[in-house]
Amino acid sequence: MDATHKVQVNVGSLADMGKRFSLAWNRAASGERLDETHVTFLNIQTMLETLSPRRLELLRHVRQHGANNVRELAQTLGRDYKNVHQDVAVLEATGLLIRDGRKLAAPWDELQAHVSLLPS
Repeated sequence: MDATHKVQVNVGSLADMGKRFSLAWNRAASGERLDETHVTFLNIQTMLETLSPRRLELLRHVRQHGANNVRELAQTLGRDYKNVHQDVAVLEATGLLIRDGRKLAAPWDELQAHVSLLPS
């Protein structure tokens, strides 16, 4: 069975990102094979705005069907091109949506969110 491709979505500080990077670096240096992706938001509000219901719907659609370009995606979703273009730009900037030329891909089977209630 194929491994599930997950992206870990975190809310934390730049220091938290640095710690995750350092731990991953040390694990890789010791010979461990790493296959993990993390996206960190500096606050919960930004994460919730970025992962709005419309954007999650867009990610699900692209994951299941792919998209040859933004215009085709907007037409398929029955949404305004300008709004879909903006959503694609935001999701691409966070690394949750991947562009290869004009084609779009969402290579994640699962998005796991981690929000700590403890101070950084």
